[in-house]
Amino acid sequence: MQVTTLFTHLRPYVKPYRKLVIGTLLLTFVGSLTAQINAWILRYTVDEITLISAKPNALQLGLKLLLFISIVLILKEILNAFITFGQKYYGEKLRIYISKDLAQSIVDKILTYKLSFFTDNDNEAGRLQTRIDRGIESLTRLVQNFFIDILPLFANAFVALFFMFQANFYVGLVGLCIVPIYFIVTKKQAEKLSGWRRNLRGFRESKSQGIISIIDAITVIKSFNREQIESEKQRNLQNELTNNQLQTRKTSFFFDGLKSFIEQFGIVIIIILTAYFVLNGSMSIGSIMFHILLFNNVSAPIRQLHRIYDEMNDAMIYSESYFEIINAEEQTEKSGSFKNESLKGNFELKDVSFAYPNGTKALFNINMNIQANKITALVGLSGAGKSTIINLLDKFYTPSSGEILLDDIPLNDYDTHFLRENIGLVLQKNHIFNGSIAENIRYGKTNATDEEVIEAAKKAYIHEQIIKLPNQYDTKATALSGGQQQRIAIARMFLKNPPIIFLDEPTASLDAIATEQIKNSLDAIKKNRTVVIISHSISQIIDADIIYAMKEGKIAEAGTHEEAYKQNGVYKEIFDASARSLNIEKIAKTYEDD
Repeated sequence: MQVTTLFTHLRPYVKPYRKLVIGTLLLTFVGSLTAQINAWILRYTVDEITLISAKPNALQLGLKLLLFISIVLILKEILNAFITFGQKYYGEKLRIYISKDLAQSIVDKILTYKLSFFTDNDNEAGRLQTRIDRGIESLTRLVQNFFIDILPLFANAFVALFFMFQANFYVGLVGLCIVPIYFIVTKKQAEKLSGWRRNLRGFRESKSQGIISIIDAITVIKSFNREQIESEKQRNLQNELTNNQLQTRKTSFFFDGLKSFIEQFGIVIIIILTAYFVLNGSMSIGSIMFHILLFNNVSAPIRQLHRIYDEMNDAMIYSESYFEIINAEEQTEKSGSFKNESLKGNFELKDVSFAYPNGTKALFNINMNIQANKITALVGLSGAGKSTIINLLDKFYTPSSGEILLDDIPLNDYDTHFLRENIGLVLQKNHIFNGSIAENIRYGKTNATDEEVIEAAKKAYIHEQIIKLPNQYDTKATALSGGQQQRIAIARMFLKNPPIIFLDEPTASLDAIATEQIKNSLDAIKKNRTVVIISHSISQIIDADIIYAMKEGKIAEAGTHEEAYKQNGVYKEIFDASARSLNIEKIAKTYEDD
């Protein structure tokens, strides 16, 4: 990313605060003028002392001179204190405001993205978090440094260079010639470091994702005694990161030394040149120090240039990832505008095929009818494509080919927000937010009353357990067991009360008694609704109005339980295996003996 492109991207975030920018620019201009006062005062002092030193009342005249100089310098420092405070305060204020806007912009943006964006291997949670955090940090630091460091330094340099040319053209020319040489060297340094810095970004993302993976899988790691293996993986990554950092610093130190030599070479030339002009009588002695101080003001940004380039390079590298995320318009969910206020729930899939963004083909020419106010069960082995169908029906993904209709209207034509407001989704593993139990249940209906929340909890058979907790409904939901969290998710769906329900292994995390309780609740809520259920539990699917048995992304059989079973295919295999796993014969015998 080029510097101009970077600032083009940043402009919309800076524009709302143009008053702050204008204020900072005015302070910078005044500060660049006051920064030259020391050079003028030093030249005046040296020249005046040279004149009065030979006079009989030199001490008395010298004290008056020192008093005058002291007053001017003190007043200058007081003025500078206010200018510096204003620059830093406005710069920091601008940084904080822009940081807030950048953070909020990317949150608002990624919430509009398709599910495929988040399932991409390159967009794992740890990687995304690192890119966003480092991107915002680099960009806001760049804005702050521009107004606090870069702008004042270069303003001082241009003003100092102007005064050098005004005092003596040849001395000014020396100062002017040193600057581009230094810029060229610094640019070479940036080019050498860019590759290393990109690698460094990748290593940091991998390190961040690796730590998150360890934390997420800590139980599995410990149960298999694989601590040493995981430690070794991180050690190898850390070694690569360390080597990359060392190479970066080695390159930086070499170029820093070269730039320091160039700067000192310029000072030597100016000393020789000004001494020559003093000796030939065209310049006063004080002018030597005057030009050296002015050149120091010119070389100040040169001394800081490597840091500025480093930070700009960092900002450009990390901003690439940040702006790639925020400008990924192709990832934005497409929404239609159609809203059917009398939604029935008749889904029809016509020759639907689908492949995930990573290329994995999940469905092949699926033809399926999901009838309104009926229960449709999807069964099949893992990877058969059952959950993929639910993802398509909820518009999390769009088919690669074929068409999905809802009440004879293409699903893509529906307003996505309207569609999902009318669909209740309960997954095998539902997300519980970092908040109270009441807040998590109320996620199904944000304006629900306490009574409605309690009623939903009762329907999910979790109310009795909640009231036994010390803080009851104010207890943190993340402190609950997996089965309890699943019931919270089901209570959330009861509260939403939608006409269409998708259930993907809704009782997978529950014990036998809880499963029976939840089944009774689900049976009650299924009435007069369109229901699609995925389950390996015979009790959940046997009463479905129609069962679709799937195998390797295709429909193998379809019909009622009896019809599908008689086809002697995949459904019969799954049903018989489930019966054997439950040891039906022994269970039946137990009932007979009882």
